[in-house]
This record gives sequence, C-alpha cells and structure tokens, in this order.
Amino acid sequence: MRILLIEDHLQLVQTLKQSLGVLGIEVESCSDGVLADAELQQHSFDAVVLDLALPRMGGFEILQRLRHRGNKVPVLVLTASGDTHDRVQGLNAGADDYLAKPFDLSELEARLRALHRRSVGAVDSVLRVAELEFNTVSRRFALGTRHLDLPPREHDLLEALIVHAGRPVNKLLLTQRLRTSDAVLSNDALELYVHRVRRRIDGSGAAIRTLRGLGYVLEAANDTPA
Repeated sequence: MRILLIEDHLQLVQTLKQSLGVLGIEVESCSDGVLADAELQQHSFDAVVLDLALPRMGGFEILQRLRHRGNKVPVLVLTASGDTHDRVQGLNAGADDYLAKPFDLSELEARLRALHRRSVGAVDSVLRVAELEFNTVSRRFALGTRHLDLPPREHDLLEALIVHAGRPVNKLLLTQRLRTSDAVLSNDALELYVHRVRRRIDGSGAAIRTLRGLGYVLEAANDTPA
C-alpha cells in the first residue's frame, strides 16, 4: 500500500514513515497544503492521511478540492482532538474516516488497511483464520461466538499476524509493534508473547508457525506441515 501523509509535524512524519514502512506501507509526505494539493493532482495513492492545520492551505480545502476533481481516494483525517465539529466537517467534506491525536500506530494501520480494502471492493471488515476472527473496525478478536480478550501486547502481536495471515511476519516488525516508548523488546520476550498467544488460540483451528530466518506466520492448523 502506498499512502500520502499530509502533516507538518516533522517528528511525527519521520516516526510514521519508519513505523509504517516496517509494516509494508510506503509513505510519501507533504508538509505544505499547496504542495500537497499539487501532489494529489499529479500522482495516485492508495490512501491519504490528512492533518487539518497546514501552512498555506488547510486540510478542509485540500479535501474539498480533491473531491471536486472527482478523486475518490480514501482519506483519513487527523484531528488534534476528538472535537465533534472537526469530525463532522471533515466527513461532510468527503473524508472517509478520522483519527484523533494522539493515536495508536496499530489503530492507524488497521484503519488504513480497512479503507484500502473497501476502496478495492473488499467490504468485509472481518478477517478470519479458521475459527479465529478479527474485526478491523472495532479491533476485537473472537473465537467462534466467544469474545477473545487479550492484554495489549498480545493483542498487538496477534493483530499483526492476522492482518498478514498466510504470509511470514518478520521479528523486526513484531518487535516494532510491541516495543514501548523507552524500551526495545528482546527476542526472548517476543518468543514469550508468541507462546502466550499460541495458548490463547489453541483449539481455534488457527496456529502460529515459526519459520526459521523469516519470523512467524498465522494460518489454519491444517495448512501447517506435519
């Protein structure tokens, strides 16, 4: 997925470029409203993340110009708070979703992937592996009809795996997802969380398989080798 991040907070831009890049999302950026408007006229993207407070041209005007040109690219608006007026104005101007700052990286990723799926016609917001289900809108897991409540790090680990179900997820990506603001997760700690999640989903028909040198893959248990 390739997105355009329109944001003038340079530290946030660098953080999102690095973090989303590890998750396989390519990020182009603009910090100026006029330049962003020109970029949207010249190039196509899978999604746009749009801040409202920008130099020279505000986010609402960028959004209105974009929709006036008939461009239907999914747009997620970033707001400085949960202010209802900003949300309503953004949605009325043609935004597809909004996220209030500060936000969680995993929620931003999930919302972007959900917007992208809808834009290409994949309207189902629920990801499934055997009896394990993940709702990308509510970000809740279920095992069949039973809600699966997980501690934050286990939740983030399983979310990263189910979003990439059937494909290897490397350890670097997972440690980025599970790290805290002041500590990098060790390989031993990562393996401990993987072990805990395996026990949580035991009996669901879904399994986490270790691929030496590649990381981990979540898939239906009957897809794993004997």
